[in-house]
Amino acid sequence: MASEAAATTASPNDLRPIPQPPDFHPAVIVPSQPTGLRFHQLMVAGSIAGSVEHMAMFPVDTIKTHMQAIRPCPIKPVGISQAFRSIIKTEGPSALYRGIWAMGLGAGPAHAVYFSFYEVSKKYLSRGDPNNSLAHAVSGVCATVASDAVFTPMDMVKQRLQIGNGTYKGVWDCVGRVMREEGFGAFYASYRTTVLMNAPFTAVHFATYEAVKRGLREISPERVGGGGGEEEEGWLIYATAGAAAGGLAAVVTTPLDVVKTQLQCQGVCGCDRFKSGSISDVFRTILKKDGYRGLARGWLPRMLFHAPAAAICWSTYETVKSFFQDFNGDSTTA
Repeated sequence: MASEAAATTASPNDLRPIPQPPDFHPAVIVPSQPTGLRFHQLMVAGSIAGSVEHMAMFPVDTIKTHMQAIRPCPIKPVGISQAFRSIIKTEGPSALYRGIWAMGLGAGPAHAVYFSFYEVSKKYLSRGDPNNSLAHAVSGVCATVASDAVFTPMDMVKQRLQIGNGTYKGVWDCVGRVMREEGFGAFYASYRTTVLMNAPFTAVHFATYEAVKRGLREISPERVGGGGGEEEEGWLIYATAGAAAGGLAAVVTTPLDVVKTQLQCQGVCGCDRFKSGSISDVFRTILKKDGYRGLARGWLPRMLFHAPAAAICWSTYETVKSFFQDFNGDSTTA
């Protein structure tokens, strides 16, 4: 009897952990697959993220637009500091924020469409596989085609206000004059170029974001998905993955962004006006006037814009999603 009692009261030191396979990571959590969020909540999260992103980085975007706008005068290489000093000297500090209201009017609705389309497409195409990079890329392309249709008109207004010192009195004056003088089609003159630019941009962006986020989780799985400091670690993962994705995608697509700026700013402050609006015509004009370096104009501020902007956007988006997930959980338990 004594021996049986001893056998049934084994000490904790005698217990051995069950060995797990090498790839067993119980703490790895991929919250972005089944979001459990309603469609309107995804739109709200995307709208907030897009607005915060563009508003925070707007001065850098203004500098990029000035660097990319090619005028008839002899063209010289323009750096970030030179463009910044020129804007401050000739137009004052407020010029860095000219057009910000047009950006606000366009960015919120466009990003609402962007992220909601992305989440729905990703859920359908990935079929529950969080490692399906192709599904992430295709979902991003679908999202950008839809969102660009919403954003392009106000993006055109924003760029004209950025470089048109005194040309327009404000957002609605620009909208009215463009409608009267150039017609409705002028608002979508760069739509084809924008889609051709943003499709590869978004494919690279989303595929890189999901891959980097997944890689960072695998590097430090025990610090993802909890509370307190672990939540901060999750935020850092979103920001780091977003910055890497935004910076890489921005550099790859800069030539098409230069073409888009030319089409949207044509006829304003001495910028060339194109008869056909053909992408190939704009490419030839840039190469004739500025050579191949003209296609790289503004690549550095574009990267400096998109890297932190994507970090801000993704971390804001994931934070708002987490808020709605907690809110939905509280509502179901109440």
